[in-house]
Amino acid sequence: MSLRTRLLSEFEAPEALRRFGSGWLSGVIGVILGLASLALVLSLLAPGTFSTPELTALRQGPGFRIILNVLLVLAFTCSALSLALRRQGPLLGIAGVSLSLIAVLLGGSNAHSVVGDPSPAYFGLDFFVLRMAFTGILFIPVERLFAHRKEQPVFRTEWREDLFYFLLSSMLVQILTYLTFAPARSILAFAPLTETRAWVSALPFVVQFAVIMFLTDVVQYWVHRSFHRIPWLWNFHAVHHSAQSMDWMAGARMHFFEIVALRSLTVIPMFVLGFGAGPMNAYIFVVYLYATFVHANIGWKFPVIEKFFVTPRFHHWHHGIEKEAIDVNFAVHFPLLDKLFGTHHLPENRWPEGYGIEGHPVERGYWAQFMHPFRRKKPQQPDVAAEKQTPSES
Repeated sequence: MSLRTRLLSEFEAPEALRRFGSGWLSGVIGVILGLASLALVLSLLAPGTFSTPELTALRQGPGFRIILNVLLVLAFTCSALSLALRRQGPLLGIAGVSLSLIAVLLGGSNAHSVVGDPSPAYFGLDFFVLRMAFTGILFIPVERLFAHRKEQPVFRTEWREDLFYFLLSSMLVQILTYLTFAPARSILAFAPLTETRAWVSALPFVVQFAVIMFLTDVVQYWVHRSFHRIPWLWNFHAVHHSAQSMDWMAGARMHFFEIVALRSLTVIPMFVLGFGAGPMNAYIFVVYLYATFVHANIGWKFPVIEKFFVTPRFHHWHHGIEKEAIDVNFAVHFPLLDKLFGTHHLPENRWPEGYGIEGHPVERGYWAQFMHPFRRKKPQQPDVAAEKQTPSES
């Protein structure tokens, strides 16, 4: 068994080997903090390659190096504690200590740029750490305290694939941003809409934000529904629905080409009509949190709110494996759209029994899933509904 496999098996250790005081929790925290520290050190050593320009001010601020130093100390301390406590094996502790020491040897919190900017291209390694830290710290405790499926561990089945989706979408943030805005910029080149854009940008912030939320949801509803009803588009969207567990990382599982298509079409009304940068940035932040929230393993009940806004139970039914869950609940924010167009499904006090696609035809692993839409399908597939038997930034 390879070192990588052994380490991952430690993360997925059975509950009996994860009990408090076993050194498992401190070891896992040590490895995660060690990896985060090393990634941030690399972003300091090669900012033109591993850093996101939008995070430059944050990276150059006085608090960044203090936080990095704290992360290094915590990584080493937690890993050393795991070494002392974990009788099942020292692998987690050794890995955490090694990662933190490598980060220190590379300069630690005192690291400075040693690699020039070789090209305009960059990979958002620091963006990945920030996303993971923000959403992980926010959602993991909530899922542990208020879980819908209480037996589901943090490192559940297929967490590795979803983490890689998270990593890749963060690292490729530059190309994804460019491709996302390209269609909208092309439209503006042919139709500047100067007067309309000036009028829209003068609207109050709250009005702009509310209109953006509604317009983008209308677009996403029909794009999302198209990905279910058009067979060759479903082959891409099936990757998202292949997740057999729902939690805060499940929403990251989306095929690269679906991300580009969904985001670029969604951005068109927001960008072309001239909404202000403030409302647009606020929407992007809110929709990111919202997409994470509705996929989360949270069992909260919202008897009143779910009539007006998408909730985890509403979106979990979209991912349900039952026949009644086929092609329902396409809205991202407002269930009203599903009610208007006959796709609303929210049985009272019920959740889906499971998630995924009947027969689970989508392969495991990122690269196999990337190639899934391009592989020749079996001729006996009569239609989309028959293949999936379920119905993202869905």
